[in-house]
Amino acid sequence: MKIVLDTNVLVSGLLTPFGTCGEIVGMVSSGQLVLCFDARIRSEYHEVLHRPHFRFNEEKVASLLDYIQHYGQVFSGKPLTNSLPDPDDEPFLEVAVAGEVECLVTGNLIHFPVTHRQGVTVLFPTQFLQYYSEQAENKEIV
Repeated sequence: MKIVLDTNVLVSGLLTPFGTCGEIVGMVSSGQLVLCFDARIRSEYHEVLHRPHFRFNEEKVASLLDYIQHYGQVFSGKPLTNSLPDPDDEPFLEVAVAGEVECLVTGNLIHFPVTHRQGVTVLFPTQFLQYYSEQAENKEIV
């Protein structure tokens, strides 16, 4: 399943590896999910994960970013028809549209108004795990 992961979910997943976001990051790391991104998103991941106040292990961050680069899918998004409230979030929606992803996972739904999503499903991490579970059940039944 292809997804776009907002940086806040990635950070939360590394801060709380046994929480909801940690489970999603683990699913990416294990290959259950294909992370879609572009150069802007990867750059944001790199910049945020290297902020000193997080105190993330440098080697683990480098390994995660290398994994994303190697196993993720790169897409070039086109400018959105409607700007988002926070322009820094636009690359995530642009890549989601270009990559025709299953969904964009974020902790900030308010940053992605329904009227601006261009058909992309945007979910909180808990909603995404429920959605993923339902999709997995439906595929087993078929």
